[in-house]
This record gives sequence, structure tokens and C-alpha cells, in this order.
Amino acid sequence: MEHISIRNICKQYGQGESSVKALDNVSLEITKGEVCVILGPSGSGKSTLLNMIGGLDRVDSGTITVDGLEITSLNKKQLTDYRREKLGMVFQAYNLIPELNVIENVKVVKDIAKNPIDENELLSVLGLDKHKTHFPSELSGGQQQRCSIARALVKNPALLLCDELTGALDSASSRDVLSFLEKINEHYDTTIVMITHDERIAGMADRLIRIKDGKVVENTLKKRLKVGELGI
Repeated sequence: MEHISIRNICKQYGQGESSVKALDNVSLEITKGEVCVILGPSGSGKSTLLNMIGGLDRVDSGTITVDGLEITSLNKKQLTDYRREKLGMVFQAYNLIPELNVIENVKVVKDIAKNPIDENELLSVLGLDKHKTHFPSELSGGQQQRCSIARALVKNPALLLCDELTGALDSASSRDVLSFLEKINEHYDTTIVMITHDERIAGMADRLIRIKDGKVVENTLKKRLKVGELGI
């Protein structure tokens, strides 16, 4: 079943000779429950595409439909409702609230969710049991990343968007984080869209998309590898 449908979207930044086409007539579909990995060099447009799907930025033209809802036609309040009810987002910057401890950071999102996952279950699976009362400044980079993932997932979103998820992590932490996403996808049938520079992560994708100069240059359905087979 189609979960995300993107039709002829364009996005340009700047004017005149200094203008840049961040997305140039991009079209693609992502099926419910797929793990989709988007690869591309810096400046290729992959982060812009992720922000468009997340309703954080507006397209200049074209449409994006998520779970039957055309988000490109929504107003600001409707986009806020969409992000709250339909998706979880994990950013490269962890964006944790420094004055709250781990479990409080997660519960902030749980308290506004309609069908949340138990936060203690998530923290246990992510290996944060012993860190529930620790503040972000007391956590390693990998632990902060796992806390941000727990916060994104606690509301049990149908769609999870991940921006350079493992960019600042060592190999062991990267494997742990990716393995958890693998479990979430298998258990909850969560659609996962990840952007990355790391070619190895492409192995865990059902769908591999490559973007260059704002255009989709590859859109391939493939057999997914287990995280343990990625060589990370």
C-alpha cells in the first residue's frame, strides 16, 4: 500500500544568478512498511526532500501526499497536527531539552500522543534503563541519539524520518541504533525514511534512492540485508 506519494515537486532557494534548485521535478512513491534510504552528496537536495515530507518546508510546486493526506495544501496549524499525529523525526542534532532528564524528554512527546508506546519499554530496548534520570549533558553522543529516537518513537508514528542518524556515532553505537530501527520496522510496520552519506546503510533498505543536483537519479527496490551484514 502506498504510504508516501511525491509528484513533480520543485524547490528553489535564492533569486537570479545566485538561485539554487534544491529539488528539480522530483517524483517517487514509498510503500507502507518500507525502509527507504536516500543517498546523495552534500547539497544534493536530500535534506530538503526530508524536510518537505516532514512538513518543515514548503514546496514551490508539486504535491506530497502522506497516508492519503495531501500535506502540501495544509496550513500551518494543520501541518503541526500532521507532524504530531503522523510522524516521528530524528535529527542529526539531538534537540533534547537540557533541563529534562531522559525519561522526561521522552514523556514530553508521549503526553500529546493518541496511541503511545510504553516509554519504559522503549528505553529498555535502547539500553537506557540505567540512564532514565540522567540529563543530556551526562550522556554520551550515542546515548543522546538513542534518547532522541525513543522520543520520536514513543508516540508510535506510522512514519519515521531520520536525518544522518549515525553521522556522529561510532561503529558500535551505529549498529545498536540501526538494529533497533530494524526491530521497530519489523514489529510495528513503521515506514522509515533515512538520509545518509554512508553507503553501507543502503544495504538495509527495501528502497534505495539516490539524489544528485536536486534530481532522483536512482530509485531501486532491492532485497534488504540484516544490520549485522552491513559491515558497520
